[in-house]
Amino acid sequence: MKPDFSKGLIPAVVVDDKNGEVLMLAYMDETAYERTLETKETWFYSRSRKEYWNKGATSGNKQIVKSIALDCDGDSLLVRVEPLGPACHTGETSCFYNTILETEDAAQVEDTIIYHDLMSEIVDRKQTPVEGSYTTYLFEKGTDKIAKKLIEEAGEVIIAAKNKDTDELVYETSDLLYHCLVLLADQGVDLADVEAELRKRSSKKGNAKKERQEIENW
Repeated sequence: MKPDFSKGLIPAVVVDDKNGEVLMLAYMDETAYERTLETKETWFYSRSRKEYWNKGATSGNKQIVKSIALDCDGDSLLVRVEPLGPACHTGETSCFYNTILETEDAAQVEDTIIYHDLMSEIVDRKQTPVEGSYTTYLFEKGTDKIAKKLIEEAGEVIIAAKNKDTDELVYETSDLLYHCLVLLADQGVDLADVEAELRKRSSKKGNAKKERQEIENW
């Protein structure tokens, strides 16, 4: 089944392939669609400028296409991409950063996205070192230094808990999670793989006798 361009432009919703975050909404005609298929990068048609544009051609914030899905009517597209930078011209990750209404469930989803945003920043520091950056410093020192900091932060979390200091516990836990993400990036492990493992464990039922089985079945 092919998109129906008989009425002209059709909307293309662009989402991050890793975390499902909606990045932007743009429009394609048949030419933009064919260019997208050919180059594996997003191409759109600007309704205001009346011209074709390749996302990131000027800014470098390109979008590598991972998959394209067509809706049931054939007149809108869902484009899953690997973003190589912010989608929005303002520098925001997504064009949809102005929240009008947010329910409790939506806030929980946003809390999950923040881990991916942080991980993206950490990976970017690994690939493009920045002078004076603490994350860059950790990568330069290597795995042993990162692992040592992880152990130190775990100890700080325990001390905060023993002291019944809630504010300190939150602070130290944040440090611990950050250093965990740095270690994952150092080892080339994708955060999505950890999430997949957690989902696998949470889906298991029943009790296990061995300690490892107990952990994996929660």
